[in-house]
Amino acid sequence: MPVMPISEDMLQFVDDELLRAPLLFDQMIEGTLDRARKDMSDLSPLQRAALTEVMQALKQRRSGMADIFIRSLRQQVQAELQGLPSPATAKPSIRDARPNMLALVDEDEVAIDVELAHAIEGIRSIAEFELRELQTYIAAMKGDMDVTRDHNPFRAETYARATWAAAQGLAMSRGHQVAFMRHASRPLALLLRQAYAASSSRLESQGVEPAAYRTVILPSGARSSRSMDTTFSPDLRQVRDTLPAPLQAEPEARSAARHAPIKLPPRIDQRLQALVDRLFGAIRGDTRVPADVLLLIMRLHTPALRLAQAEGEALADEAHPLWEFVNRLAYEAEMMPDIGDPERTQLLRVAQTTIAQLAEDPRQNTALYDWGNDRLATYLRQRLERRCTAAASQIGALQKLEDRLVAGLAVPTTLNGALDVPQLDTVPAELLPEQMPQEPEAATHRWLDELQPGAWLRLFLQGRWVHAQVLWPGERREVWLLGDGASDSTWAVRRRALAILREARLLKSLTQRSLVRRAANQVHDEAVSRAA
Repeated sequence: MPVMPISEDMLQFVDDELLRAPLLFDQMIEGTLDRARKDMSDLSPLQRAALTEVMQALKQRRSGMADIFIRSLRQQVQAELQGLPSPATAKPSIRDARPNMLALVDEDEVAIDVELAHAIEGIRSIAEFELRELQTYIAAMKGDMDVTRDHNPFRAETYARATWAAAQGLAMSRGHQVAFMRHASRPLALLLRQAYAASSSRLESQGVEPAAYRTVILPSGARSSRSMDTTFSPDLRQVRDTLPAPLQAEPEARSAARHAPIKLPPRIDQRLQALVDRLFGAIRGDTRVPADVLLLIMRLHTPALRLAQAEGEALADEAHPLWEFVNRLAYEAEMMPDIGDPERTQLLRVAQTTIAQLAEDPRQNTALYDWGNDRLATYLRQRLERRCTAAASQIGALQKLEDRLVAGLAVPTTLNGALDVPQLDTVPAELLPEQMPQEPEAATHRWLDELQPGAWLRLFLQGRWVHAQVLWPGERREVWLLGDGASDSTWAVRRRALAILREARLLKSLTQRSLVRRAANQVHDEAVSRAA
């Protein structure tokens, strides 16, 4: 993806923020020490001793930690401006690593991830309004007047990762470093709220005109559901019944008919035709669907009209194989790497040839689209098998490691009592809309036992949110091999680490969202609005 030229205003903004970074870090350390002193009485003896050691180390290593913080901040911002992966999260490809070099993600590692997530969400919650305001100014400097994406190189993630980099400058155990992150998170968030507001004021004084969001943004602190949200989700028949029977074909249908290799049938239920036309129209306008996938899905518009004439009422059911194919293709493409990656190209090639055969077949019926779904499922199953085969040497080594771990030959933790799961909420308790009940430990382990190879997960791992696929759960389910959805990277993760992430609400199963239902909701809302 080409990188847009960086304006002089943007370069000046970056330089100004980096010049202010040393003062911000110094204030964060003072806030951390102050909070640590206040928290001492609420800690266990082991945690109190560890925190005292951290406070002493902060006073001795403060200058070196500041240098690390600023260097990490600068490297991340430069990578952002150049369109490169953040050096704080970049992970070498499995192809670049030796097969026997396995890094096991255990309790120590996920404790870091939990604290990073805590820091990131704390900043986003406390500085929500200030972040949104600053985004409008930065978007204007980038020429994005609709604020279609976040161009801010000084996001919450950037400061949280820089703080963790500084924590490693303590030269202490992971437990001490995690304790520092835990007590630094809130002071950092409060300081950044002031810093973001000051940045917006400076840009305004420099004459930068802020861009405007295309959508309505809730005010800071609002946590209630949007007024448009509803528990009512109409099925396709209900959506069809809200549509007036058109006197002539919808514009999309007329356009499709002109370009179709086979003429549209002369007789078709008018409301069903309107439903198909408007569903595809809504899908076409869905900005969450990538352009390469959208192009393929739109090629099913004309076949869908022919299918409606052949099967009529059956197509008004979201469970119809046609709609299942559309939903599955959109979902699996979302799990794939970005445009240009060979894996994504292969998926789209399979989908393209399948759709071409679906469109050209004169027999438009349910069985034809069952075949299309089977072909897509076969490709996905073969891809999973290829990934497992490529990782065969890793799996063999992990199985031996799992056997040793089960036999009691585990590596001792270095957390020194810093890992206290009930304290590891993603968002500070006072910022949650309502206190969410923690999942019982038995339920967490039951959920893990039920996961099968091929299942997709969303989890916060190594400082970022990722989509990961279960490649191998281990014979005793003590060690798991996960595959990154966006690359060919893999992670070996211990069961206890997964349980901690799950209990901290940083791990969940991914459920296939329905693109067709989303389009149907939009069509229904538009029809009701017109009728009113």
